[in-house]
Amino acid sequence: MGVDLGLPHFDAGLEELGLLAQTAGMQPVARVTAKRRAPDAALFVGKGKADEIKALAAETGATEILFDQSLSPAQQRNLERHMELPVNDRTLLILEIFAQRARSHEGKLQVELARLQYLSTRLVRRWSHLERQRGGIGTRGGPGETQIELDRRMIGEAIKRTRERLEKVKKQRKTQRRQRERRDSFRISLVGYTNAGKSTLFNALVKARAYAADQLFATLDTTTRELYLEAAGRSVSLSDTVGFIRDLPHTLIDAFEATLHEAADADLLLHVVDAANPHHLEQIGEVQRVLQEIGAADVPQLLVFNKLDAIDASQRPRRLHDTFEIDARQAPRVFVSSRTGAGLAELRRALAEAAAPVPEPAA
Repeated sequence: MGVDLGLPHFDAGLEELGLLAQTAGMQPVARVTAKRRAPDAALFVGKGKADEIKALAAETGATEILFDQSLSPAQQRNLERHMELPVNDRTLLILEIFAQRARSHEGKLQVELARLQYLSTRLVRRWSHLERQRGGIGTRGGPGETQIELDRRMIGEAIKRTRERLEKVKKQRKTQRRQRERRDSFRISLVGYTNAGKSTLFNALVKARAYAADQLFATLDTTTRELYLEAAGRSVSLSDTVGFIRDLPHTLIDAFEATLHEAADADLLLHVVDAANPHHLEQIGEVQRVLQEIGAADVPQLLVFNKLDAIDASQRPRRLHDTFEIDARQAPRVFVSSRTGAGLAELRRALAEAAAPVPEPAA
C-alpha cells in the first residue's frame, strides 16, 4: 500500500516495496495506491480506502498488509483493528530484512538495537520473546504494574544491554582502525544504493568471495581487503559497506554508526551507481543525503556507474572515464560492468591516480 502525499520520490508502482517484501520472504498478491494531501490521523488512508483494502485482502487471501510509508503506533494499531489482519510498514520490513541478513556479531547487535528501538514505540503485546531474556532479581513486575509498563521496562532493559555490548565492539573496531592508520594505509569505502552491485564490484577488484546477489541488502556486514594498485606502487584498504535505501530508518543509521564510520573515515568513497536503473539520479541523491547524515559528505568521491552491460547499446557512453556533477562539484566517473569486467582497467587507473602518494615538497 502506497500513499501519494505529493512528495517527489513516490513509488507509483510500489516496485521497491515489492522487492523488499520478496527479499523478506513474502509474496505480494496485490498493490494499492491512494492520493492524499496529508495522512489521516487515525488510519493514515481514511476509512473508505481502509474498507477497500480490507475487501481486497479478503478477495486475494492476503495474510498481511504492508505500507510503503512509516506508520505511527496509533495508526498501525487502528489499522489492524479495522482490517483484522497484521499491518506493518516499510520501516519494520527493512528491519526484518536486516535481522535475517546480519552475519557478524557486530551486525547482529546493531540490528537488534534498531529493532528494539522501533519496538519500544509500539507498546502492544507482540514481543513475548523478550520475556525469555529476563532473569535475576528485580525483573518481575511490581504491585499494580500494567502489562504495557512491564513491556516498556523489558524493552528498556534489553536496549541498555545491547548498547553496552555494542559499545565494546565499537572500541575493538576503533583499535583496528587506528592500526590501519599507523600503517599509513589509503582507505577506500564502497558506498551506494542497495543492489547497485557493490559486492560484485568488490569481488571483481580484490578476488574476494563476499556474498553478492541480485537482491536488496544482499550483504550487511563490512568486509575489508587489501587491493594492490600497480600503477600507484602501493596497496590500499578496500571496504564493502551496507547499501543505502530511500527512507532508511533513523534507528538503523544510529545503530550502524560504527559500520558507517568506515565511510566517514575513508580517504576516498567509491560511490557505486546502478546506471541501468531509470531512477539512478534519485538514488544518487538518497546516498548523498545519508552521507551528509553520517558526516561523510566532504570525503572525495569516485563515481562508478555499474551494470554497463545492462544499458541499451544506443545509450552507452562513448567514453568510459569522464566527470559527473554531484552536489555542485565535479567528481571523476568511470563506467564499468562488474559482471563482464568492462571498464575495470579504467577504474584501477583512476584508483591508482587517487591513491598515488603526494610528492614531498622540494627543500
